[in-house]
Amino acid sequence: MPGTFSQIYIQIVFAVKNRDSLINPDWEERFYQYITGIVSGKEQKLLAINGTSNHIHIFIGMKPSCCLSDLVREIKKSSNDLIKENTLIFKEI
Repeated sequence: MPGTFSQIYIQIVFAVKNRDSLINPDWEERFYQYITGIVSGKEQKLLAINGTSNHIHIFIGMKPSCCLSDLVREIKKSSNDLIKENTLIFKEI
């Protein structure tokens, strides 16, 4: 009997607090690469990531065995830690 394949596609949108324009283009690409690493490290497939100065969109191909809330929590926690640890400068428009 052939194996079964399942894939779930999820779009996640993170908005900056108060929708302020805080994501600086100087480090935006590095920020996206870091998030890509988090998703890959959780053995999920990042299909697309992009955004603007006040929010980001992440499109993921997710295995059914993955818990969405755990994945989102890890992305938010780790990306927030990256910003704090590297004191990335926020841009205000």
